Amino acid sequence: MKVTVFGIGYVGLVQAAVLASVGHDVVCVDIDQTKVDNLKKGIIPIYEPGLTPLVQETHKNGQLNFTTDAKLGVEHGEIQFIAVGTPPDEDGSADLKYVLAVAETIATHMTSPRIIVDKSTVPVGTADKVKAKVVSVLNQRKINIEFNVVSNPEFLKEGAAVSDCMKPDRIVIGTESETAKAAMRELYAPFNRNHDRMIYMDVRSAELTKYAANCMLATKISFMNEMSNLAELLGADIEAVRHGIGSDSRIGYQFIYPGCGYGGSCFPKDVQALVRTAHGIEYKPALLEAVESVNYAQKQKLFNNLNTYFNGDLKNKTVAVWGLSFKPQTDDMREASSMVLMESLWAAGAKVQAYDPEAMEECQRIYGVRDNLSLVGTKESALTGADALVVCTEWSQFRAPDFDLIEKSLSHKVIIDGRNLYDPVLLKERGFSYYGIGRGDSIKKM
Repeated sequence: MKVTVFGIGYVGLVQAAVLASVGHDVVCVDIDQTKVDNLKKGIIPIYEPGLTPLVQETHKNGQLNFTTDAKLGVEHGEIQFIAVGTPPDEDGSADLKYVLAVAETIATHMTSPRIIVDKSTVPVGTADKVKAKVVSVLNQRKINIEFNVVSNPEFLKEGAAVSDCMKPDRIVIGTESETAKAAMRELYAPFNRNHDRMIYMDVRSAELTKYAANCMLATKISFMNEMSNLAELLGADIEAVRHGIGSDSRIGYQFIYPGCGYGGSCFPKDVQALVRTAHGIEYKPALLEAVESVNYAQKQKLFNNLNTYFNGDLKNKTVAVWGLSFKPQTDDMREASSMVLMESLWAAGAKVQAYDPEAMEECQRIYGVRDNLSLVGTKESALTGADALVVCTEWSQFRAPDFDLIEKSLSHKVIIDGRNLYDPVLLKERGFSYYGIGRGDSIKKM
């Protein structure tokens, strides 16, 4: 099938490359000429395991192409994906200007029937707005062309997006058009052979499904972080509690890891957007507001624990930070706990020596060159001359470090573990002051 994808960001590029890999003829459209030129050269703008070779291979064999020519893109694809960004507005609601701009572009250039697919995460009711925009432009052109607007939300995990796209848990299709259902069934047939993953529903239910899924996962994380705070005050170990409740098949082990708060491009934005949607219909989403509130507070814990250890005096201290991305297997730092930590440290007069396997360039892009930030080439060099170590991201290479080296390198034997990677008993035996998340009496002050 001939497919066009508007927006070569995280979602658009992964979806386009995977569709091309099974034989579909895919054209990606983006307004960023530099990005398009780089992609043609095989230079991928994001880090995602398996994505680079997939893009390079499908582009080389002609299944995947890139352009800034919107007219060409509209002419090419019988299916038109909208996968542009929906950044949060000032009040946290999703900004739809890019989505509606693409809808207008498609309507301006289409000369035959098209299926327009909302792939971006968008509020309930967006498909109606896209439809209204297309109708308005077609009326201005004084022509009548058949089209359908479909909601087809993505459920990709950063760090496993290619795999998730290749082997989806479910493929949600929001439409009441039999023509659109048939087209989407044909499009996704290569991914639907083992068992039927297609779930059909009305458009608004599909739009809400995406938000409901992410908000449910965010809720599990904030719930566990709330429990970790209780465990800390009650002298319990949240890791033991996690095993205890995770063994219940109704709960399971996924997304019940306590930590220093969730981040990324999805959970924070989607929780906020659904909260604003609720406010817009005069409903108070008390649970969602609590999820957001707990997460905000959790992101302060790393700094607060460090500040507690140093009795409120962090001026001229140097802090080693392991992990900058919001989770492993990505270079994405959007809403990362590391950013909250570093900015708080700088405000307190401290310096940061940081290492991350993938997010160093992204950190440099965000913060530029500054005297109180050193981005170093290894986790060991981040320790040199540091007063304390903070672990922000659970990259595998941080899981079994050389504690002898850490002890020799740090001027204070203190580890702030934002992901509960280490054994507090072992570290206390070695004389470390260890601050985990919800580890009961594992905290030992200076």
